[in-house]
Amino acid sequence: MKTSHLIEALAQDSASDASLRWNLPRALKVALIAGNIAAGAIFFIWIGFRPDIMAAAETTRFLLKFVITIPIATAATAALLRVSRPGTDLGSSGWALAISPAILIVAVIVELNVLPERLWVMTLIGNNASHCLTMIPLLALGPLVCLLVALREGAPTRPGLAGAIAGLAASGIAATFYATNCSDDSPLYVATWYPLATGIVVLAGYLGGRAFLRW
Repeated sequence: MKTSHLIEALAQDSASDASLRWNLPRALKVALIAGNIAAGAIFFIWIGFRPDIMAAAETTRFLLKFVITIPIATAATAALLRVSRPGTDLGSSGWALAISPAILIVAVIVELNVLPERLWVMTLIGNNASHCLTMIPLLALGPLVCLLVALREGAPTRPGLAGAIAGLAASGIAATFYATNCSDDSPLYVATWYPLATGIVVLAGYLGGRAFLRW
């Protein structure tokens, strides 16, 4: 290769990398705004807040749900910025994804120690399991689509992983909305049904990533 051709190729790569650094964060920011609007529209039109939300907001168990869901959405979004660039791993954002599960595990252990054993199964099943498994994926649909579209501005070398993390971010957004409607505040319930609903969205994101993020 002639020196002039090498310089030209390096310049093009540099310009492409600079464009990626600029376009991807901007696209993800727009996707998050649009996704939250989409999820919020579905929530307020079809679901709405639980009737006793003002009283519930004064309880630790209700507030704990948001200590779980918001960090998941935040950490997954940060992870998206990394996995959307070629040759980049999760880095410290991978550890951040473990914060919410760790908090939830501690909360479950505490509840198992204070709750009579005869109530464990009833508390775990709750009153809204099927509603949870339906509403979280429904609310996550808009954010997931928006994030997958935004990820096309990147160049993920593992499109399935990028899509799965987009699904995790979308489910974090959806679960945050849904938690204000759900009347089951038990950590046992949250640790059972919220991850199952999240798994549906993560699987959809993985399949969507493999289908639409290949390059």
